[in-house]
Amino acid sequence: MEEKVRVSKLLSELGLCSRREADSYIEQGLVTVDGEVVSELGSRAFRNQKIELQSGAKVQQASRITVILNKPVGFISHFDDEQEYQPAASLITPENYFPSPLDRGRSPRFNTRGLAPAGRLDIDSTGMLVLTQDGRIAKLLIGENSPIEKEYLVRVEGALSFDDLDRLKHGLELDGVTLKPAQVSWQNEDQLRFVLREGRKRQIRRMCEMVGLKVLGLKRVRMGRLSLGPLPPGKWRFVRPDEQF
Repeated sequence: MEEKVRVSKLLSELGLCSRREADSYIEQGLVTVDGEVVSELGSRAFRNQKIELQSGAKVQQASRITVILNKPVGFISHFDDEQEYQPAASLITPENYFPSPLDRGRSPRFNTRGLAPAGRLDIDSTGMLVLTQDGRIAKLLIGENSPIEKEYLVRVEGALSFDDLDRLKHGLELDGVTLKPAQVSWQNEDQLRFVLREGRKRQIRRMCEMVGLKVLGLKRVRMGRLSLGPLPPGKWRFVRPDEQF
């Protein structure tokens, strides 16, 4: 017989929120199963039952902020417990806001609590970093089965044969795991363009090392349908409600 599953897990699988957010909504009585309010943490349901978020949860979700930062070299994506390196989130200040006419005068001052990076860029890499308070967007961008493409421009040094270019596209392993197929092409004589659907630790740098290339510079320029655009290094902008990854 089919076993019941935690309601928080089902909400996450449906893409309605993250599991942590689901627990908060359950505690607030903002989740229903077949029309009945669920308010006890750890509650379970069958997959064929109708699970919904109530309007109060949707109001909370609508108030959550997502931003795009052009991360410069020298900043790390996530917080450093030892405080040895400065996190990219420290750049999300009113002074670093890059205004757009489409923001319609939106204030750059907001409560940054819960704002976390959806994905990584190592300390030596630059470009598009998404930070969000919305668990749905985080899961979409970095979930195990995320469909979102990430595009990078990579300046390299060294010779690359046609066979090794094909290996970059498909055929390499990292940590004993075969990498998903990638799009890799020459952008110019010393720069490669990578389009990936995964983001293993230092993946592109390690891929290049395996075919004899040295990475001199790495910049992420697109995630899904949103691109970095003219955003200057160290500056950030809001992701607007009309924009979708």
